[in-house]
Amino acid sequence: MGILRTIIWILLTAVLVIFAMANWRVVTVTIWPGWEAETKMPLVILASFLIGAVPMWVALRTTRWSLKRRLDGSERQLADMRALANRPVEPAPAAAPVNDVPPAPTDLFPTDKP
Repeated sequence: MGILRTIIWILLTAVLVIFAMANWRVVTVTIWPGWEAETKMPLVILASFLIGAVPMWVALRTTRWSLKRRLDGSERQLADMRALANRPVEPAPAAAPVNDVPPAPTDLFPTDKP
């Protein structure tokens, strides 16, 4: 896989060098009215590519960093929960029996008849 990636990068570099050599002309770029710069065509193309690519690269790296932090926090929380679930259970102390049944009401229905 690494050799394929290297071959692709070499081919891409060769194509870019051939393109730059074929277009090695002086061009005039107007920066502001009254400000003009004379430069080579491949440098203009490279500068315009970098102006578009660098902000998107920074946004990608920032998003990846934020998501990695969130994922690491979730993994830590999951490890803590697993450690809590796998801890040995201690037997509960014997408690006194609880009598939840209320006493029977005897005075609600008198049994003495007059």
